[in-house]
Amino acid sequence: MRKILLLLCLAGTFTACKQPKSGGSTTTGIANKDIAKVFDDYYEDRLKLYPMEATSIGDNRYNDLLPNDGSAAFIKQSHDFYAGYLDKIKAFKRDELNDEDKLSYDIFIYEMNIALDGYKYHFEYMPFNQMFSLPLTIGQYGSGTSAQPFKTVKDYDDWLKRLSAFQLWADTAKANFSKGIKAGDVMPKALIVKMIPQMESMVVSDPAKSLFYTPVTNFPKSFTDADKKRLTDDYKKAILTVVVPTYKGLADYLKNQYLPHTRSTSGYSAIPDGPGMYKYLVKQQTTTDKTPEEIYQLGLKEVARIRGEMDSIKNKVGFKGDLKSFFEYMKTDPKFTPYKTPKQVLDAFENIHQRMKPNLEKMFSHVPKTPFEIRQTEAFRAASASAEYNQGSADGTRPGIFYVPILDATKFNITSGMESLFLHEAIPGHHYQISLTQENTSLPKFRRFGGDNAYVEGWALYCESLGKELGLFADPYQHMGALGDEIHRAIRLVVDVAIHTKGMTREQAIKYMTDNEQISEEGATAEIERYMAIPAQALGYKIGALKIRELRTRAANQLGSKFNVAEFHNQILKDGSMPLSVLETKIDAWIATQK
Repeated sequence: MRKILLLLCLAGTFTACKQPKSGGSTTTGIANKDIAKVFDDYYEDRLKLYPMEATSIGDNRYNDLLPNDGSAAFIKQSHDFYAGYLDKIKAFKRDELNDEDKLSYDIFIYEMNIALDGYKYHFEYMPFNQMFSLPLTIGQYGSGTSAQPFKTVKDYDDWLKRLSAFQLWADTAKANFSKGIKAGDVMPKALIVKMIPQMESMVVSDPAKSLFYTPVTNFPKSFTDADKKRLTDDYKKAILTVVVPTYKGLADYLKNQYLPHTRSTSGYSAIPDGPGMYKYLVKQQTTTDKTPEEIYQLGLKEVARIRGEMDSIKNKVGFKGDLKSFFEYMKTDPKFTPYKTPKQVLDAFENIHQRMKPNLEKMFSHVPKTPFEIRQTEAFRAASASAEYNQGSADGTRPGIFYVPILDATKFNITSGMESLFLHEAIPGHHYQISLTQENTSLPKFRRFGGDNAYVEGWALYCESLGKELGLFADPYQHMGALGDEIHRAIRLVVDVAIHTKGMTREQAIKYMTDNEQISEEGATAEIERYMAIPAQALGYKIGALKIRELRTRAANQLGSKFNVAEFHNQILKDGSMPLSVLETKIDAWIATQK
């Protein structure tokens, strides 16, 4: 799975460029200081409520806290938090706000209502899965290689305090799983059998062999011998009295108590609250009012369209055989694996960057100040990593990094869609969008450091469609790779909806995926199990990209010779992430001003 390690954090600044604001976000009137304070207060209070989010963006004030977010008390507290801020924002009269504040108002109202709608359902009855899981995240944090800092003695003590709350969290998770059993809201067996070994892998008899011991082996040189001894003792004790019993308890519970109650079905339609939960997740993840059935039909249409384009390329290069045979040919012919060293792979990505630079300057008039680098994914995590974008810091001191896992350069296949991958994860995809938002200090922080899945991933997928305009996809096999990436997102519309509303089984979904794209059965299995675990999340990519493309076509048709693609891209990016419904209203208003 391609990912951005940002916990829905985005980036962007046009204030530094001093460019005029236009269209849907033209500022008229004076900014309302009272509403700005509400937005600031919301952001600050949210970090206290979700302290691991604060840690993830480098705010270290709450590094010692771990909320018991599955407890009834926390659920009530978080519900009241959103309801309270919705009331505060509704106290303002929208018509009296300037255009920038109106945009923030619309985004805020939408997000508060979406959050509150989720409390109608007991999502806590399925507290973690094989993909999104505090037991996995806390392992990453505790390893010292993630967001949790281990630079000072206070950092080490903060982590011990945070870790001390893990047992209570796990006990609550087990209690919620049991409530789910009684209510009939249980997870598929296929997922639980993947989760049990994840928990078991953290159980050790020697604390020095625990992932959580890594910070002890990497003490800063500035630590005194006394600090090192105390912390070593404390970490060994925490591993043996908190970490090991907690993971063992979770593994034993899942294996002995929960597994017998799991279901053989794959989708949410098989559980009592499932249909309503899925409709809610579709709205949350796509930020549209599209029904699951509309999305399913759209997916079928897109898969058919893209397969047609793939057939054209297959015929163009003179391949004799069907598409599945063509996929196999691209996967196995030695000419598609020309590299010998990791440096050659990284240089090939940089070559993509350089080749599109002249056209990039024509299509984007505002670019980030945040530096950009291409790096090989570190060896310790490369085996389980996907190509990904890691956002830079808002002040530009840490570059945005496009990470490429290269386990064996001689097996790196050029038909995997290298050009489209760079467009999506790097430039102008996540690097432009995230950096420009993060740099934009005129935005309220809840917009600078927050994001909507459909906008964020929709923009990145839209950028893949710019390949020909940017001077790429001249090689038919690179174009084929790009279509492979696109059909993968279209397939998601079909299988995600079918799994959760039409009774499609895990096995049927895997077959549909392998029949329609160049993917191994192992890869398809991981993808399908992802959709089973986190329903609707995968819908945002294609829905967002199609909406941005629709808005571009609308603007070009209505503005004719006045249409400027660079300014259109500016309008999409300049105000940061927002629900697609709000984005459409904003772009329509901008089109009206340009006429």
